[in-house]
This record gives sequence, structure tokens and C-alpha cells, in this order.
Amino acid sequence: MRIAMIGTGYVGLVSGTCFADFGHHVTCVDKDQGKIDGLLAGRMPIWEPGLDALVKQNVDRGRLEFTTDLGAAVKGADAVFIAVGTPTRRGDGHADLSYVYAAVKELAHTLDHPVVVVTKSTVPVGTGDEIARILKEEGAPEGTTVASNPEFLREGAAISDFKHPDRILVGAEDERSREVLAEIYRPLFLNKAPLLFTSRRTSELTKYAANAFLAMKISFINEMADLCEAVGADVQELARGIGLDNRIGAKFLHAGPGYGGSCFPKDTLALLKTAEQYDVQQRIVSMVVEVNDTRKKAMADRVSDALGGDLAGKSVGVLGLTFKPNTDDMRDAPSIPLIEKLVAGGAKVTAYDPVGREQAEPLLPAITYADKPEQVADGADALVIVTEWDEFRALDLKDLKARMKGDWLIDLRNIYDRADAERAGLHYRGIGRPGSQA
Repeated sequence: MRIAMIGTGYVGLVSGTCFADFGHHVTCVDKDQGKIDGLLAGRMPIWEPGLDALVKQNVDRGRLEFTTDLGAAVKGADAVFIAVGTPTRRGDGHADLSYVYAAVKELAHTLDHPVVVVTKSTVPVGTGDEIARILKEEGAPEGTTVASNPEFLREGAAISDFKHPDRILVGAEDERSREVLAEIYRPLFLNKAPLLFTSRRTSELTKYAANAFLAMKISFINEMADLCEAVGADVQELARGIGLDNRIGAKFLHAGPGYGGSCFPKDTLALLKTAEQYDVQQRIVSMVVEVNDTRKKAMADRVSDALGGDLAGKSVGVLGLTFKPNTDDMRDAPSIPLIEKLVAGGAKVTAYDPVGREQAEPLLPAITYADKPEQVADGADALVIVTEWDEFRALDLKDLKARMKGDWLIDLRNIYDRADAERAGLHYRGIGRPGSQA
């Protein structure tokens, strides 16, 4: 089938490339000429393992194209996916749908045949209805339909998630949309991936509900970590003890500095705004957001406590800046409030991240950036592990201690054992583990 993908950000580029890898012909379109020029030259606008090779492979085989020309992209298309950004709207917390609606209006004026318009972007309940209204009002060809097909991709594992999904969710109100999307995803559900058809509104809400539930698991285990510290229990053993119950599951039960990224923060807020709009309380989700915001701001206090309560003149080395490993995404990363509070307290911060420096520098201009993880230890009073990159899991702790002025290792991801740190001469503070209190 022929597919047009509007937007070459994280969702659009990964989805379009994977569709092409299934054998469909995909044209990705974006208004950003620089981004398209980069893609045509083989430069990825995001860092995602394996994406550059998959893009090249499908471009070379003639199944994947990039353009700024919407008319060329939709020519002969069976389906047009909308995968533009829906960030939190400044000032009120609602999802900003201006990019979605602008794309729909332009599409309506460009189409010369009926297509299935599919929202891949995460959008609030009722957005599909509004898209259908705009298409009709702006004169889209008769027979053009609208469907919802939210993505459930983890940054850092997006290609695998797309090709081996837990489920494929399609919200549609007409048979043609269901048929077209069933054909597009046929390579996946032939391999037993469940294809779930719902109403359009149910599909839109399901995406938000899924992310809110996962965010809730993170906030829950983080609160359990605080209780573990108070009573002398181990949150990692606790997480395993509850995670082996298949009604609960082990995923997203890793205590840490709080969630960040492009989805959970904005989607939980958007869900709350939708509930507010319909006068329905969402007390659990509201508390999840509050717990997470408070937690991220409190992480600097762990460093300050270890250093005697006074950050002035202290040197702190930070390992990891991105909100999770295997991505360069700095959106709502826990490292941001941590470092900002350290700097505000008078600390000198040196940080290292394997791929996130370019994205971090505009957000955190008042710190020094290292080229190697070991360099953040030079003269440091404390080291803080913020992101659990694989290359941080086997550092030479004795070498780090020898480089430091002080002796604190504050492990916000629990990737080291206390005994290993103490053998290297370091004081250790983890998350939710015995002895983690200041």
C-alpha cells in the first residue's frame, strides 16, 4: 500500500520506516527543510538504536522517501498518517493540537482522492471528530475517513516495539478505515500480534490511560522506595516480590528519580485536562503527577544531605542527562531539576552523557560537559548517577575514587551494590535500599 506520513519526528520517522520495511511504499513529509535535507543525506534527527541503518536500507530499496511537498507525498496514497507533535500547551496544560489541525487543513486542500486519515499523534478524546469536521468543511474529497491508531513505542526500543507489539489498536467508525488499516498491519497480525478494533474515542482515550497507568506504577514504586528507606527494607527485592505476580508484572517497577520524557509528563496532564473538561475527577492520576514532580525536585536534596547540607563551593559529577538510556531525549528529564537546584545552591557541576550533550547544552548552560565518564570524577565531592546507561554499569570505582576530592556515590538508579562501592572507598547512597538515608 502507499502511505504518507506527515511529520518526521520520533513517532513519524520510526513508524514510516517500519511500514516501509513491511513492504509498503512510504513517503515522509515535513515542513522543516533542514530535517528533510538531513534525512536525504542519511542524518537522523533523533538518536534511536538501529534507525539509521533501517532508513538507509529502505531508501536504497525505493520504499521510503522524504519530501517537503505534501502534494507529492499524498499522491496515490491509501492512508495518510498524522504524526506531528502535540506538546503541552503553554499556560493551561492542555495538549496543543495546533500542528494537527494545521496539517489537516492543508491536507484537505491537497487531496485529489479519498484516503483514510489516521491520527498517530497522541490526541485527546474527540480530536478525530474535529478532524472529520475540518476535512468536510475544507472540502476534502468525498469518502475520506478518519481513524485513530496510537503508538505504544518506548524510546530506545522503538523498532522492536513496532515490529513486535503487544497489540495494535485501531479506532474507526467505518468499514473502509478498518479494512485499510488491517491491510497495512497485516504483516504483524499474521504473526499473532492482536489487532484490536474500537471506536475512535475509545482508541484516543486508551493511549492516555495506558501512559497514565505506567506513570502510576513508577510513582508507586518510588513512594515504596521512600518507605523502604525508612523501615530498612530493600525496594529492589520488594519490586521483584510484587512483580512476579502476573496480575502486577515486573515492568516499570524500578525506583529512581522520577519519570520524564516526551510522553508521560504531557499525557498525564492532558488526561487530567480532559477529565476536568468533562467534570470527572481523576484523583489517582492527579496524585501521580504531584508525586513525580515533587520527587524530581527532591533529588538534589539527597546530594546536599550527603555533603553536609551546604552545596556552596562543592563539586558534583553527574553521570547521565537524558531521561532514560538509548535516547538523546531531554524532555522533562530528571537531570534538569536536579542540576538546576545544585547550581542554585552554589555547586559546580560537571556532567557526561553518551549522546545527550547536544540536546542538554541549551537547557543546562551553566555546567561543564565532560567527554568521558571518568572526567566527571576529577576533583568531585560527590558523583551522582542519574541515567542508567550501560556504559555506567562497570565503571572502575577505585579509579573514580582516586580522581575525587570527596567520597560520595549517589546512585539514583541502583546500578551498583553498596559493598562494591565501599570496597572502592566510597560512601554509597542508593534509592530505597538499606542505609540509603542520609
